[in-house]
Amino acid sequence: MEQLTAFNKTITLETAKKLVECVEKKAIQMGLAVVIAVADCSGRIKIVHSMDNSYIASYDIAVNKAFTSASLKMSTDYLSELAKPNMPLYGIQNTNNGKIVIFGGGEPLEINGVIIGALGVSGASAQQDTMLAAFGKKMFEEVIMCL
Repeated sequence: MEQLTAFNKTITLETAKKLVECVEKKAIQMGLAVVIAVADCSGRIKIVHSMDNSYIASYDIAVNKAFTSASLKMSTDYLSELAKPNMPLYGIQNTNNGKIVIFGGGEPLEINGVIIGALGVSGASAQQDTMLAAFGKKMFEEVIMCL
């Protein structure tokens, strides 16, 4: 189980690997080939997993979804609503050297209200990416953290 202390408030590589395995299994069940990225609490990538036949472009998109969720402490799906015209974060995707993603597939990962990392999934439809990332977050909260 992930142990948090005053000095360690970020996801471990071991936990990131388990999370990637869970998301990959679900993607296989759905007949999808995606890229799965897990970032630490500061948005730095811990692991990236590109499934066979995934899109080349999905690598950067998954990495940037994980970065976005970690750095803004919200899902990229929720951010998409805030980034619409006339909304408070309209244009945010033009910041951070274009690394901010404003469509679904990124989820922050929390323990006891503390964000310790983030997950990014890319390679399917926006709806499927969003579903896989939400599934990964749920598995992280329900299963992985209980091991």
